[in-house]
Amino acid sequence: MNRKSMTVAGAGLAGLALVSMLLPARVVFAAAKPAAATNTVLVDTMEAELHRAMSSLGSTGADGAQPKPYFLSYSVADADDVAIASQFGAITASNESHRRYADVQVRVGAPAEDNTHGDHRNSALTTVQLPLTDDPEAIAHTLWFATNRGYGKALDAYLQVKTDQQVRAKEDDTSPDFSTEKPVTGMLPPAAPLSVDRAAWETRLRELSGIFKQYPDVFFNTVALQVSSETDYYVSSEGTKTATPSHTARLVIVARTRAADGMDLFRDQTFEAEDAEHLPDQATLVAKVNDLAKSLAALRAAPVTEPYNGPAILSGRAAAVFFHEVLGHRLEGQRQRGDEEGQTFTKMVGKQILPTFISVADDPTMATFDGTVLSGHYDYDDEGQPAERVDLIKDGVLDSFLMSRLPIASFASSNGHGRAEVGHMPTGRQGNLIVSSSKTVSDADLREMLKAEAKKQGKAYGLFFEDISSGFAVTTRRSPQAFQVIPLVVYRVYVDGRPDELVRGVSIVGTPQAALLRIMATGDKQQVFNGICGAESGSIPVSAVAPAMLVSEIETQKQAQGTARPPILPPPGAENPASTGKGGL
Repeated sequence: MNRKSMTVAGAGLAGLALVSMLLPARVVFAAAKPAAATNTVLVDTMEAELHRAMSSLGSTGADGAQPKPYFLSYSVADADDVAIASQFGAITASNESHRRYADVQVRVGAPAEDNTHGDHRNSALTTVQLPLTDDPEAIAHTLWFATNRGYGKALDAYLQVKTDQQVRAKEDDTSPDFSTEKPVTGMLPPAAPLSVDRAAWETRLRELSGIFKQYPDVFFNTVALQVSSETDYYVSSEGTKTATPSHTARLVIVARTRAADGMDLFRDQTFEAEDAEHLPDQATLVAKVNDLAKSLAALRAAPVTEPYNGPAILSGRAAAVFFHEVLGHRLEGQRQRGDEEGQTFTKMVGKQILPTFISVADDPTMATFDGTVLSGHYDYDDEGQPAERVDLIKDGVLDSFLMSRLPIASFASSNGHGRAEVGHMPTGRQGNLIVSSSKTVSDADLREMLKAEAKKQGKAYGLFFEDISSGFAVTTRRSPQAFQVIPLVVYRVYVDGRPDELVRGVSIVGTPQAALLRIMATGDKQQVFNGICGAESGSIPVSAVAPAMLVSEIETQKQAQGTARPPILPPPGAENPASTGKGGL
């Protein structure tokens, strides 16, 4: 499940980013734990304390009867991490850590209506830091304290829910607050012990980040390695018991520059593997760093875009982000109920929302795609449910939603997509969003189709979006149902045969239903985008896979442009180009 603590986005605003793993996690620094078999001490203690709480909570006291909880669960993330970062040829951070956090969920009332109803969903959750050692008494005491605190929160919230129901209008969706699921047992072997040659990687990162000293106009850079070995444990009063291992290695390269007119520009590159040994070799990474720095030089010199409304091609990576933001978030189950949600596609099941040649599935059971590791892979979700492939759209027709254990009308059960960061209540979230097409053409033919469509519309050029960094989607009904996607590399493709022209400052905007029906054709190769997605249940790793897309109409606007000029003082050594090896950009 990989429930690493990261950053949070507000409810109703969901976003995707490549570089979120550079932000600090809540970490307790300690020596890495030794190799271990299945942690029976931890799991046995969790089970024993859970059953003791279920049999003891709820009684008749001085204040009258207190209801017993009908559901209780403990979810523990137990992980070792190595994080190394370098800038301009020097190490800025190098840490090894062991962290262990528990989410305690208490539900009072009944599945039809409990303390999580409506705006009180987070009342079920209490998060605590667990002891790092397998001390049964210490673990039990920590869980006991958190359970008592959680039970008190649940009682208060349940009383408020009952009060709210007396004064508010009837809800459109009267589905229960919690689904009924069969108990699951899935005790997978724990994650392999963390093994990283920190000294060797520090040397490699120093070399990679040091390359940027050859490019004086790059005023910020970082090369960061994060390797994690994590096992997530889950037990519930229903009898579910799971242990899910995950091990990931990410190398992120980020560089920033500033154009003469004050516009900040950046490029990034992320590499993922199951462990550090399977990341690209140093020669490959050196070439990537130089390419990234040179692309920033080209962007600085590129003209600023003008607002545009016309045909465009999105590369496979760009199309993957586009589908994640424009479609994926609106197919998450919880967005189909509640007074605040826009419910874009709630009543569209069985209706066409995409061209008939497009199908979309979410399949977290896939660990790789054509040899590329997928960040959104997991075996069990954060509610202990088995991961499932969900066919969301078949031949353009909406078929299903991404479901946690929060039911919605006509969808009463989880399909294994209840996901959350530590410290957040699980909601329906994307894992590996896979877009496929039955109307594919070669890249060359797609380009010619772009020119023909631009000419037909009287445009001098169409746009080609080569790379995209991130985006966000607004799903609440109090705001316009819109999305924004931030491209990094955009070209004008001229109909008269002139060479493609790189432009900067482009932002893709629009509304989902209009944008999705304008897809004319797709390329014949699918590409992968791995990133970190933030929403109301926290920041989680996700992937999206899609072919390049030709759209008949896309709307762009200028990005916000800063007023600060580039650095006035030259960087150290710029007065003597020989000292940096290359001189300038």
